Amino acid sequence: MDAGGARTEEWADVTPDAARRLLTAAVQAFAERGYHATTTRDIAGRAGMSPAALYIHFRTKEDLLHRISGVGHRLALSLLTRARDGSGGPAERLADAVRTFVRWHAEHHTTARVVQYELGALAGEHRAEITALRRETDAVLRSIVEDGVRTGEFDVPDVRGTSLALLSLCVDVARWFRDGGERTPEEVGDLYAGLALRMVGHRPAPDAGTLT
Repeated sequence: MDAGGARTEEWADVTPDAARRLLTAAVQAFAERGYHATTTRDIAGRAGMSPAALYIHFRTKEDLLHRISGVGHRLALSLLTRARDGSGGPAERLADAVRTFVRWHAEHHTTARVVQYELGALAGEHRAEITALRRETDAVLRSIVEDGVRTGEFDVPDVRGTSLALLSLCVDVARWFRDGGERTPEEVGDLYAGLALRMVGHRPAPDAGTLT
């Protein structure tokens, strides 16, 4: 991890190297200063490039934010989708979804803060695209909760509201988590998985045994 907390391996698929350096620098700058207070000169300087070089790879500062948001939201969606489609009952899949989602937000807290809290800076089609991804993410988690209600394992009077509360709880980890703190990302993930099961009123289905 670099000094700004952004993991360069997140952008391993981005080429060429100059574009990858710019994305990493943009994450650091947006997280530290906020999108609106960051200039393209700030980003280029952090990447060791001239401001003019940035425009070879990205048309605008907003294009950089869009790329960062797209990568982050698609990864979040894929993590939850894999958990939803995994083996086990609703309780196991919900715990896995929350544990994985939280761990990513802790391990990549700098990027996650930008992805989750700078959405308002996106414009037009870019904002609509990311908003659609967020709706998909919500629908995936909600489907797990709905499965648990259907089997009788979860007691949830308001599925939509509870699913939104679960996602909000997970996302907020990026706001407060810091490297070297009292808990590791794995420990936070385990803690939140347990909290999620209590939030949905988890009770083992008849003859299903208990969640281990």
